[in-house]
Amino acid sequence: MGFLAKIVFLLVATIAANTAQAQDGMVEIKGGTYIPLYGIDSTTVTITDFSMDVYPVTNAEYLEFVKAYPTWQKSKVKRLFADGNYLVDWEDDLSYGKSLTDDAPITNVSWFAAKNYCECQGKRLPTIDEWEYVAMADEISTDARTKVSYNQKILDWYEAPKSFNKKIGSTFKNYWGVYDLHGLVWEWTIDFNSVLISGESRKDVDKDSNLFCGSAAVGATDLMNYAAFMRYAFRGSMKARYSVKNLGFRCAKDSSKKLKNKP
Repeated sequence: MGFLAKIVFLLVATIAANTAQAQDGMVEIKGGTYIPLYGIDSTTVTITDFSMDVYPVTNAEYLEFVKAYPTWQKSKVKRLFADGNYLVDWEDDLSYGKSLTDDAPITNVSWFAAKNYCECQGKRLPTIDEWEYVAMADEISTDARTKVSYNQKILDWYEAPKSFNKKIGSTFKNYWGVYDLHGLVWEWTIDFNSVLISGESRKDVDKDSNLFCGSAAVGATDLMNYAAFMRYAFRGSMKARYSVKNLGFRCAKDSSKKLKNKP
């Protein structure tokens, strides 16, 4: 195969792969390293390749989920797994009524519910580090955290009056092809409340106790990064059964390439 033919082949293969991902509602995220907000002494975190949903899960998608899995319906969910705000704006078990639109992100769902939704799709919730790694990208670069305008845009959203019934895809598409990480709703992560004070304590402390107690603390290397700090503080205030009006979720998945390489 000649050089030109190889280039054409690679382009076709890439387009096909991207099309398949788009049809699955996910995009492949190339792994790398980054220094998170809680990094101590420039501690880096390595992210392996994975896939992430292009959009947050919508009301319409969650309705199909509760139809298939009735234990997560509004009147049937156990209070151990969701507080009294769970689906509070829904009219009944099988209708979110006219006040909510099909293509707006689902909110007022607990961590337990979000986790189970993703698992039933053959997926999982993203980790904090995966979410932050993808969310630090703007439209043209993988890491826009040093751009004043980028951080200001996020902070402006945090400070503005909220409307949680906007259509998915109404915010910018970032470098990875992911929409709505900023500007629509906050999002659950699998380890939403497991960030501790130091790198050593992250290894030594029982993470399960932090996951549900709402007492995790943040040791920030750059307190000027208020946008990220606010996200960590918000996550740290949550418990797994909480259902909040401005909190939704999206799913992630281990890379198919990584799975194929397993023996």
